[in-house]
Amino acid sequence: MDERQAIASFGALSQETRLQIVRMLVVAGPSGMAAGAIAEKLEVSPSNLSFHLKELERSGLIAQHRESRSIIYRADYEALGSLLRFLMEDCCAGHPEICAPTVAMAACCTPSAKESLR
Repeated sequence: MDERQAIASFGALSQETRLQIVRMLVVAGPSGMAAGAIAEKLEVSPSNLSFHLKELERSGLIAQHRESRSIIYRADYEALGSLLRFLMEDCCAGHPEICAPTVAMAACCTPSAKESLR
């Protein structure tokens, strides 16, 4: 992930509703959630939700696909993992034990870990 993409991602996450959406989609897993279910759970109007989902999608943190008449949103685990790795890239300053717990957590977002979730 480059710096420009990281800035866009952090900008998208810097709003309370969008952060809640991403966290909800991470918990929902690869199957994602329908837009209506997200709106209901967060108690926001469909138009408000649509605005936030577009921002998150533009930042690359979530993706959507259509299932029949519903639009399903899911977290992009690879993008979230890249964001974590971007943050932690230079943190250890030669002392890997400092970052080991965080790096281990970020490893859950690699494509191979994502495949094991299915």
